[in-house]
Amino acid sequence: MTESSLGSRLVAGLVERGLTVATAESLTGGLVCAELVSVPGASAVVRGGVVAYAADVKTGVLGVEADLVDAHGTIDEQVAAEMARGARRTLGADVGLATTGNAGPDASEGQPVGRVWIAVAMPEGVSTERLDLVGDRAAVRTGAVAAVLSHALARLTEEAETPRR
Repeated sequence: MTESSLGSRLVAGLVERGLTVATAESLTGGLVCAELVSVPGASAVVRGGVVAYAADVKTGVLGVEADLVDAHGTIDEQVAAEMARGARRTLGADVGLATTGNAGPDASEGQPVGRVWIAVAMPEGVSTERLDLVGDRAAVRTGAVAAVLSHALARLTEEAETPRR
């Protein structure tokens, strides 16, 4: 499935459920938000995005705990989860999407090229996924975009199918 169709399906699902979305992106540098806003009608659901490339932006803008970054670095599952929560909180959205990782060309923070963490935060909680993507910098970044959109779409579908008690 192409990023474009994932973006279209996610925007449609958000519109259908009356939910909004915000992004917090590191290695993808705004590509996730750009993919969402390329969809006609996205203005009904996209609140905005934060490109948090530097660690101090992750902590200062998104509220990721500095101690967490100091202990584990920025390419970390909990950092991704906190970025997604921070996107929701900072931009007033129902759903937060986050990407953090190493697109290369060299290892970073002891993490190999292609190591990526994505997170999706919803009112029901946060889910994360570790990716080990293969390819050059562009391929890793593109793969991360597709993965976080796909993960968000799966979460949205899962939530819609869960019976309310």
